[in-house]
Amino acid sequence: MDSKHSHTAVSSAGLLIALGIIYGDIGTSPLYVMSSILKSGRVPDLIDAHLVLGGISCVIWTLTLQTTVKYVLLTLNADNNGEGGIFSLYALVRRRGAWLSAVAIIGGSALLADGVITPPISVASAIEGLRAVSPHIPTVPIVIGIIAGLFLLQSFGTQIVGKAFGPIMLLWFSMLGVLGVAWIIQNPIILKAFNPYYAYDLLVRYPGGFWLLGSVFLCTTGAEALYSDLGHCGKGNIRLSWIFVKSTLLLNYLGQGAWLLQHEGQPLDGRNPFYALMPSWFLLIGIGIATIAAIIASQALITGSFTLVAEAIRLNMWPKVKLNYPTDVKGQLYVPSMNRLLLLGCIGVVLYFRESTNMEAAYGLAITLTMLMTTILLTVWLRSKKVAVPLVVGFAAVYGLIEGAFLIANMRKFPHGGWVSLAIGGTLVGIMYVWLKAFYIKRRLTEFVRLQPYVDALKQLSNDESIPKYSTHLVFLTSAERSSEIEQKIIYSIFQKRPKRADIYWFIHVDTTDEPYTMEYKVTEVAPDDVFRINFRLGFRVQQRINLYFRKVIEDLVRNKEVDITSRYESLNKQHVTGDFRFVVLEKFLSVENDFPTVEKLVMQAYFYIRQFIASEDQYFGLDTSSVKVEKVPLVIAPVREVALKRIR
Repeated sequence: MDSKHSHTAVSSAGLLIALGIIYGDIGTSPLYVMSSILKSGRVPDLIDAHLVLGGISCVIWTLTLQTTVKYVLLTLNADNNGEGGIFSLYALVRRRGAWLSAVAIIGGSALLADGVITPPISVASAIEGLRAVSPHIPTVPIVIGIIAGLFLLQSFGTQIVGKAFGPIMLLWFSMLGVLGVAWIIQNPIILKAFNPYYAYDLLVRYPGGFWLLGSVFLCTTGAEALYSDLGHCGKGNIRLSWIFVKSTLLLNYLGQGAWLLQHEGQPLDGRNPFYALMPSWFLLIGIGIATIAAIIASQALITGSFTLVAEAIRLNMWPKVKLNYPTDVKGQLYVPSMNRLLLLGCIGVVLYFRESTNMEAAYGLAITLTMLMTTILLTVWLRSKKVAVPLVVGFAAVYGLIEGAFLIANMRKFPHGGWVSLAIGGTLVGIMYVWLKAFYIKRRLTEFVRLQPYVDALKQLSNDESIPKYSTHLVFLTSAERSSEIEQKIIYSIFQKRPKRADIYWFIHVDTTDEPYTMEYKVTEVAPDDVFRINFRLGFRVQQRINLYFRKVIEDLVRNKEVDITSRYESLNKQHVTGDFRFVVLEKFLSVENDFPTVEKLVMQAYFYIRQFIASEDQYFGLDTSSVKVEKVPLVIAPVREVALKRIR
């Protein structure tokens, strides 16, 4: 009851945090949406009343149907113990069909691809406002400098900066609303745009009107972030703050429309309708606030990308790369490898497109796929909640039609830059597919044996003084889900590769749960004072600090007098010296002794190729501060059974 209440509770601090964290992307959309719509018109850059009223009407109803109804009212209900996002939603429904993993992979990859486009377009749109002051100012170096600085700051964590985000975004949204109202008062005829007829008229009667949806869609690209950041803010704070955010966004769009109608028939001449709302004395201040808001929007996407990668790792969809936790803030993490990839991707996008207007072609296409995938997963979730079939079918049909139309309209962007985001997303889909497929192949081929028949042999080895002691405590990580089983390779490592004599053998298994923050463990005493198994149950958002958790378990066992960890060397035992602990991590490699299907061969070759560029598993599991021995073991897939070898005399 308390947990549920915390997800829906509303507080002034929570509302301010929500403003600072989750609305950056959608909140900076007024910088470029109307410019994009006008550039896509029948006569590019010409201010046409038909286009302005229809475009604003489309924006109003897109924000209402797509963002408010689908995400704020419906999708936020699909929380996984208070956590949101496409992988959290997948974790809720994955047992209802293996095919859903493909849906999650496509959606997650498209969201990460969006993270490469958002910082460049947001920052570039803001900085290009300086051209109203100095038309020939070189914006590309400034944009790259801001983005590089932003990524370099990530390793320090965003706790201090994050506290300032809320008040700054409150100022930003207030500015949007005030600027909009000032122009609506001058030209209130723009309020006609609330009538959905104008949206219908634009899409159906205006020449090429349907394709304008590609530009209209840019107003709602940040809707997925509302759901992804559910765990940071809670649905109560998101729903209440969205009323304020949506109101200021609509006021600003209407204000831009009012300004445009006042200049009907004129060309834009490079002017941005957003900055045109500002009086000349306020322009530099407005550009400064817009730039900071764009940086905050970028920060939200970067943080979201880190969280997404961490979840993908624990769902076996991404390489086990190193994760850092720079601050004590719950859920805040830093992924060095992803930070480097995003930085290179963002700089590449800026150098390739150079102008925010060119980036609009790449923006939106990938995120449409994410929204479609969320709709599919949400449909499955609604059925799992026993929602009436007609309602589920209605939801799937309505949003399938809306997002399908956005996708088709956005496909027009493909040759003009849309291929960039799809290429990035496609590469990420490939990595996720390879990693998940390889996980299932390895699991299928890992040979497990019953542990019980080897218990006596372990005891005898422990007492065999003719063999030098390998370690006082020997710890193996095992993937065996049953407490009664162990990998054959571990038995081989202990008895045959090099007999490893130890006083106590520990087998640790880590089980990743579908709940985000589970932290539980269970100890099984296989043989008193000789063999123990520890089963950790960790949520998919919990840091894998196995060394720390193992030490905590040992402390509990010693306190309860369930185990004696004092060294069994006679001289050290008298001094009550604690025995040493040594971890053994078995790292698989692809054996040359293989004969397997073409698809599996390609998957495993790609898997082991990628493995060369990432940290070893001992670093991922937080064992890099311990005494660790990494042993290479061959992964044999369908070994060659018949060899045409002929004996000659």
